[in-house]
Amino acid sequence: MLRTVAAMVVLAVSAPTEAKIRTKAVAYKHGDVDLEGFLAWDDAGADKRPGVLVVHEWWGLNDYAKSRAEQLAKLGYVAFAADMFGKGKVTADPKVAGEWAGHMRGNVEAWMARARVALDVLRAHQRVDPKKVAAIGYCFGGSTVLGLAFGGADLAAVVSFHGALSETTPEQAKAVKGRILVCHGADDAFVPADVIGKFRAVLDQAKTPYQFVAYPGAKHSFTNPGADKYGVDGVKYDKAADAQSWKDMRALFDKVFRP
Repeated sequence: MLRTVAAMVVLAVSAPTEAKIRTKAVAYKHGDVDLEGFLAWDDAGADKRPGVLVVHEWWGLNDYAKSRAEQLAKLGYVAFAADMFGKGKVTADPKVAGEWAGHMRGNVEAWMARARVALDVLRAHQRVDPKKVAAIGYCFGGSTVLGLAFGGADLAAVVSFHGALSETTPEQAKAVKGRILVCHGADDAFVPADVIGKFRAVLDQAKTPYQFVAYPGAKHSFTNPGADKYGVDGVKYDKAADAQSWKDMRALFDKVFRP
């Protein structure tokens, strides 16, 4: 009996404890603008691990963007969901969202500077290996992380989910330091075919390491389960495309972070 009890004690002590996901609101600033991001990580061990920046859609830093950060934390990454508009600025009104995103896009230098501030917050976290950082973004956030890559940000990988594809110069394409994955809805009416063609032609010419995946039947915002509630034509959730694009992102991260 004593041996049985002793064995049970040994097993209890040696059995690995399940890692818990921790989350935290993080206050930071860009100039005189107060921002509040969302950090997610697991508490397993004290080793440094890759960090992933998450940039929200044009609705602002809402629960959807935060949920993606938590998903990344469950995979073992430290994820930081950036706040691009200002503390508490979240909306479900397409008109308001368009104004906020348009204001940011109207000043590219300030737009990218704000994204880089968020990247600095992520890199400074004690659990993050600053040499192993990636960025992902949705819609407005997709174009944001692509902008970071084309601006020469030190990122191992950048993933754009149904993001806008802005005009890119050969110099910008050559400035990319990591790999790019563009997850695009094949039926996305917001991104014309000629825009895609020009975008890819520049990257091909510059020999930028990238992958462009068009998911059949998928429309804009195909990764967001709540997309349909906004009542915007051409915006629709697609479960299959959502799952496959997340799988494609994971495969890229496995390649750049765990060679």
